[in-house]
Amino acid sequence: MSKINAGLMKGLRDFLPETMRKRNYVINTIKEVFENFGFSPLETPAMEYWEVLSGKYGDEVEKLIYRFRDRGDRDVGLRYDLTLPLSRIMAMYRNDIIKPFKRYQIQPVWRADKPGKGRFREFYQCDVDIVGSKDLLSDAEVVAVAIESLKKLGFRNFVTRINTRKILRGIVEVAGADLSLEAEICRSIDKLDKIGFEGVEKELIERGVSPESKDKIIEIIKIKGNPQEVTLLADKKLESSAVAMEGLEDLSRLRKYLEALGIPEENFELDLSLSRGLDYYTGPIFETVVEKPKIGSVTGGGRYDNLMGIFSGQDTPATGNSIGLERIITVMDELDMYPPSIGSGIDVLLCRFPDEDLNFSLNLCNRLRGEGLNTEIYLGSSKLRGQLGYAQDKGIPVVLIPGSSEIREGKINIKDMKQQIQETVPLDDVVDKIRNIISNK
Repeated sequence: MSKINAGLMKGLRDFLPETMRKRNYVINTIKEVFENFGFSPLETPAMEYWEVLSGKYGDEVEKLIYRFRDRGDRDVGLRYDLTLPLSRIMAMYRNDIIKPFKRYQIQPVWRADKPGKGRFREFYQCDVDIVGSKDLLSDAEVVAVAIESLKKLGFRNFVTRINTRKILRGIVEVAGADLSLEAEICRSIDKLDKIGFEGVEKELIERGVSPESKDKIIEIIKIKGNPQEVTLLADKKLESSAVAMEGLEDLSRLRKYLEALGIPEENFELDLSLSRGLDYYTGPIFETVVEKPKIGSVTGGGRYDNLMGIFSGQDTPATGNSIGLERIITVMDELDMYPPSIGSGIDVLLCRFPDEDLNFSLNLCNRLRGEGLNTEIYLGSSKLRGQLGYAQDKGIPVVLIPGSSEIREGKINIKDMKQQIQETVPLDDVVDKIRNIISNK
């Protein structure tokens, strides 16, 4: 028979069991926080009509969407993010969904991008959005739920950067740049972390911004300090722009809400250089970076009050935040942040031997599973030494070894694989003994 070469496209990955246990731990932890904040689950298909996906992100982003024609000659694409599918949902089911609608969605998205560290062509996003509320408390909630998720996963050294598109629009106004260039200016500023201030200055000139306007833009986005200092300096620089003043007031209220929600100032900052390149943002924007390793943002989002109306024909305010699962996992792998309890996901291995009473083993296996203990019965042909090695390799903490004489006495041999201690216990006590070993592992 001919052999097929086993290979995988760059930017795509297989997840073996050890990796999947880590991913499931992260996803389940994030889900718990999302639901604790009152968000409800939602899922949408991987494919959308091209009409749904096109013309909403901006030309540069749109080039990264996988687009093709299916066998029915329909123009379709793989979803680029989870926000546009949500917008479609709100239009299609607007009479069935109670608003404000708080939803979370954890599903893969696809980008026809050149993969780098922490970047892939297929990856998962963990999104929270609130649809139908203009209240800035909604923005504070989606920021707070992302920060709380990071803390629950064990992150400590991180900061959420916050800005608003209103201030960015005000910067363009005060700098005297052509307002028609606002979206392009924002996209250039969004590249600051990658290309630095010199690179941003060069791009602004290339996009048609005058040298004088460019200098004013750079001067303002370089403002740094604690929230009070940034607000004071920005107020002086932007006082001639009404929209910028409105943005500064929004940030002041947002900061007060975050403080009231228990978010310490060390975990967020006002950053006038934060832009985020997507065209649909209309208000507060935010993203979170970890101090090490330097891997880019691990969360990001903002307010997008005009996007929903494209599908529904009605103004629908909305705000959301997205946790980048892949980058989170990359950081947690590098810093070894997983709890030891993840293990193999299996609590007990029940050994088997050719002359044993199989009914006894199967009944015991069912009993342990019924008690909520993840139990595997050995299916290979190895002798005891090989079965113990199997348990060791898989990180299974407890091994049960049935013996004919012990079975007749209503007992079983139990081995603590970490302590390498074996003892014989009555069958009535085996569940408690297993749990005691697991709790001390």
